[in-house]
Amino acid sequence: MRIPLQALRGRGTASSMAHRFSRDVREVADDGWGYTGTLHMPGSVVAERRAEYAEADQGDEGQGWHSSGLIAPATRVHLETARSALCANDSPDIFFELSVNPYRGCEHGCIYCYARPTHSYLNFSPGLDFETQIVAKHNIAEVLRSELAQPRYVPRLVNIGSATDCYQPVERELKLTRSLIEVMQQARHPFSLITKSSGVERDLDLLAPLAAQRLAAVYVTITTLDPVLARRMEPRAAAPHRRLRTIRALADAGVPVGVSVAPQIPFITEDMEQVLEAAHEAGARSAFYTVLRLPWELDSLFREWLSVHYPQRAARVMARVQDLHDLSDAQRGAGKTYDSDFVTRMKGSGLWADLLRQRFAAACRRLGLNREREGLDLTQFRPGLLRGQSSLF
Repeated sequence: MRIPLQALRGRGTASSMAHRFSRDVREVADDGWGYTGTLHMPGSVVAERRAEYAEADQGDEGQGWHSSGLIAPATRVHLETARSALCANDSPDIFFELSVNPYRGCEHGCIYCYARPTHSYLNFSPGLDFETQIVAKHNIAEVLRSELAQPRYVPRLVNIGSATDCYQPVERELKLTRSLIEVMQQARHPFSLITKSSGVERDLDLLAPLAAQRLAAVYVTITTLDPVLARRMEPRAAAPHRRLRTIRALADAGVPVGVSVAPQIPFITEDMEQVLEAAHEAGARSAFYTVLRLPWELDSLFREWLSVHYPQRAARVMARVQDLHDLSDAQRGAGKTYDSDFVTRMKGSGLWADLLRQRFAAACRRLGLNREREGLDLTQFRPGLLRGQSSLF
């Protein structure tokens, strides 16, 4: 008998779904003998920490336990020696040209994260492995320093944390993001970063002076103000009210801060205008959004999440997601969920995408968001400072 999926407290997904390169697919089944043991996940472990963050574990039947009696998977951190730091972006729908990500996988566990399928390349599941098997690039700052110091390097807009959150819980201990900011500070290279964590406040001593010189900007993602929904979608990210406090702290320190209301999920996230209003009141002066997109295994993972948390509206949600991407009947019949075309994938196309676009634009006009785009100054870049040379400027 198949064991029905149940939500795991503090985790976004309910299973370690097989990735697309797996040769074998396994299912948990009840053989009639029951189960009282502890689940252990394989892998070469460099550091292991139990997932015991108070906000995620409040109300559990014993710390770290799920009501079914199974221990929720612990977080394991693997150290990786990075060979490169900067990743070029040629997508016309993304505002930055280069990105750097100190971590693979993300303990925040956001169910909608488009980076989940990348864990398949590491032979990890995009499901629970993505949020429990975290890969940390321990030498990322040294590699970035080397790349910025290359004579052929031309300064371009760089974003930190574009794929996985650069301030996820392990950053408290490893401080890789802080080390990246220190390199950018030394080279006087402008950058932006995006996060759902209040951990960014730790680095205000670096960010505030850089922002005053037009060398840094921060974007905070707030998908919804509903704490119950946020707990289900983004179980280990900061609560919505805490992210608003982070926006206020950044703005009060003089750091240009914007809000991302992404992704927009039909019949799930329905308070976009309220999020924009609250973020503006907290000090955000720019905003952007994207619609839900479900590449590769993320399609099945999101459907699985809907079946666990919102079974009555699951079919409706998926149909409207397809509407947002204006899919034809033939595409829907083939099981396609979204259009990956560079031109339309972020904002969607068709009637429902247009309505969403109009809602966003009207709210921004009313609040005065996006009236001025915060420009970062590329002319201050001094690669010689990374090579120990003194500057004449």
